[in-house]
Amino acid sequence: MKDWIARWLLRLLSLFLAFVLWWVVSAPRREPVSERAFAAPLSLLRMPRDLIITTQVPDTVSVRLRGRVSDLRAVSSQNLEVPLDLSNAQPGDATVTLLPRAINVPPDIEVMSIDPNQLRFRIEQLRQKVVPIRPFLAGPPPAGYVVGDVTMNPSYALVSGPASQIRKLTEVATDRIIMTGRTATFVQNVAVVSDSPYVRIINPQTVDATVPLTPEITPAAPAATEPAEPAEKKSKSKESS
Repeated sequence: MKDWIARWLLRLLSLFLAFVLWWVVSAPRREPVSERAFAAPLSLLRMPRDLIITTQVPDTVSVRLRGRVSDLRAVSSQNLEVPLDLSNAQPGDATVTLLPRAINVPPDIEVMSIDPNQLRFRIEQLRQKVVPIRPFLAGPPPAGYVVGDVTMNPSYALVSGPASQIRKLTEVATDRIIMTGRTATFVQNVAVVSDSPYVRIINPQTVDATVPLTPEITPAAPAATEPAEPAEKKSKSKESS
């Protein structure tokens, strides 16, 4: 009798443990399925070194994912990435379609959509050019002083950028050289900068600008002379004599 009861107790315990195991294992499957949008960073890969994109490309795109709530909680924008392979890029206008299968997500999560799913941009050839450096003098000198011809050392810079911009580029400038309060010739090491975000200064990065300042020379006032004797008075004096 006791053996029979013990066997049934073991069977019941086994059934209970099996039920608990099934409950734990199947818990994720009973979770509700949800959708959520993420701002995923766009990553440009394998761009040829002699090419450059000259139109705006978004930093992120909206990716909508579908999966269990717990799985979606484990995903963040930081560990999502939308890769864009540009290894076959050519100069000209390009249209690229973003494919869901290119996004690396956990196996139980599905990529539902990407917005925008197409990107349009312009690609240009990179060119180099040597152009003169212009000093950028900020503000007038103090009253009574004049600025001479500024000399740059070196006076030319090698730049790189899109072919369309490099063709039109005639010069680059220095960073601001403040003239306020200057009363003597001075030398300042100043950075060479570009007005275009696509044009890069290769060499030199900085130059020595010599700015001559001299006191303004005011012309001397003319010496005072005696007023000329009126002609009438001269003729009368001649008659009396």
